[in-house]
Amino acid sequence: MKSQSLENIVNTHSLEICDYETLWEKMKHFTKTRNKQTIDEIWFTEHSPIYTLGINADHRHLLSPNNIPVLQIDRGGQVTYHGPGQLMIYPLINLKRSNLTVRQLITSLEQSVIDLICEYGIKAYCIPNAPGVYVNQNKIASIGLRISRGASYHGMALNIDTDLEPFTRINPCGFSGLKITNLREIGISLSHDLIKSRIKKNLLGYLGMREKQIH
Repeated sequence: MKSQSLENIVNTHSLEICDYETLWEKMKHFTKTRNKQTIDEIWFTEHSPIYTLGINADHRHLLSPNNIPVLQIDRGGQVTYHGPGQLMIYPLINLKRSNLTVRQLITSLEQSVIDLICEYGIKAYCIPNAPGVYVNQNKIASIGLRISRGASYHGMALNIDTDLEPFTRINPCGFSGLKITNLREIGISLSHDLIKSRIKKNLLGYLGMREKQIH
């Protein structure tokens, strides 16, 4: 199959709740070993509780992690929390082949969430120089990416019905006083599977991609 025919095709995978570090290693391996014929993938999952720090993160933003594990990783951004009730979206995409810039990928991720929230008459928006999605000045989705060999990994975290208490133990994304919210708190109560399905549909539309048909 020629690479040109792969530019708009993607495999999507829904994974069980999993250990963050294990999946991070799988993302790195996928990106390191991919070639021109590798079909892009988008992974959807949730993680066991963990704090992650971006490659240049200031550890002073990690206030009191207590018994929650802390992991330094290779994405951009500062410190954030991952845990059950938070949908993780990992786009493993050959940006050059897909004619996408990093900014276009970030915008596609953000808009996939904004569109979902706006369906319920709630205003969601972005803030310049602070990637992610906000509602009433509270952050509901965070983005941190890594680009290696022209391909993306890491991605976006959308709070569905996440426990928000662990966010009070950090300066989320490096911003002191930043409040974090979730879909349930703003009045959107949907199953995780339905939210994932809608986000996937929105994201594929913005990326101009379609799922590979498996026979």
